[in-house]
Amino acid sequence: MNTITANPHVTATFSPPVMRAREWIAGRTFPPDRPLLNLSQAAPTAPPPAQMRQAMAEIIMNDPGAHLYGPVLGLPELREAVAERWSQDYGGRIVSDQVAITSGCNQAFCAAVASLARQGDNVILPTPWYFNHRMWLEMSGIETRALPVRDRMFPDVAEAERLIDAHTRAIVLVTPNNPTGAEYPAGLMRAFLELARRHGLALIVDETYRDFHSSDASPHDLFTDPDWHDTLIHLYSFSKAFRLTGHRVGAVTAGAGLMVQIEKFLDTVTICANQLGQRAALYGLRHMSDWLRGERSEILSRKALIDGLIDTLDGWERLGSGAYFAYLRHPYDMTSDQLTQRLVAEQSLLVLPGTMFAPEGTDGFAEATLRVAFANAGEEGLRQMAHRLAAFTP
Repeated sequence: MNTITANPHVTATFSPPVMRAREWIAGRTFPPDRPLLNLSQAAPTAPPPAQMRQAMAEIIMNDPGAHLYGPVLGLPELREAVAERWSQDYGGRIVSDQVAITSGCNQAFCAAVASLARQGDNVILPTPWYFNHRMWLEMSGIETRALPVRDRMFPDVAEAERLIDAHTRAIVLVTPNNPTGAEYPAGLMRAFLELARRHGLALIVDETYRDFHSSDASPHDLFTDPDWHDTLIHLYSFSKAFRLTGHRVGAVTAGAGLMVQIEKFLDTVTICANQLGQRAALYGLRHMSDWLRGERSEILSRKALIDGLIDTLDGWERLGSGAYFAYLRHPYDMTSDQLTQRLVAEQSLLVLPGTMFAPEGTDGFAEATLRVAFANAGEEGLRQMAHRLAAFTP
């Protein structure tokens, strides 16, 4: 009897880490005086604010287009609004033809890579990496060239250049970074743009968490380069900004020539992004800037609190923090995978091990680190996290 054979690139790809971590808590009962504190997932757990939900309800009832197929590259008004906002925020010139709306930022990444690279090519990812980026490359038969971060969790330009060969198609940067929280300086971003341009590569910049950057200034000046579109591909997520996680709305900004290829991918995969979500994102851009500034302020206050709490823990080291994340080095003679599972069992605390964000053989770095996604924990939750880490005994 014949059996179905799965794609070997997919079977070789590791399982989704957040789903694996959920298996550690499945069926487990936690004591009433120490309920589960889940700091594993970097996504809002609350619905959009009431103001936006009311607008969405009115859209559902009164806008027939919200229920139909729309343009493959996105709602024209939303593409125009993104182009205008990005031009304003980054001090460059972006037009709507250089913007596509996607089903979340993950799809923006997949569309960009599918438009650039094929099986046998390679893409450079700083490690620790965002695991879904690695998963898509692996499923596509594209080699991942790991670029270990160094001081302050920053990737090194010279080290990246040594990884480039004739099959390299792109360099990927995520800032503020998932998982480390590091915010890459503008000068470092510019240096990577120049490196990519010298070698004829794309520089893919994922700014999913840009709305929670600690600086009030523009995080980089890449769009001020008049020829940015020959090298830069920019990714964004409305999910984090307006809590639209379930509506799947992201954006990719790139040269008009590449957009032709991206359109093929999007038409084949989803035809169009969620119509209600696109309209909600447009409403957010037009009416909720003050609300979003308040969300940013709250996240920055949580960052300041967790920084202070971690820095007082004996033996623990805070390697990076920013946006939704703190990246920590633990002091124990065990792997981070072992530690995080014991933290679930003994301290009712779920965080992710560094081994989920790196390839095997990282000179012990991944095994000694873990990621805390603190955005969904209030002050009491963060103090509980620090208390439970301090109470753990190896």
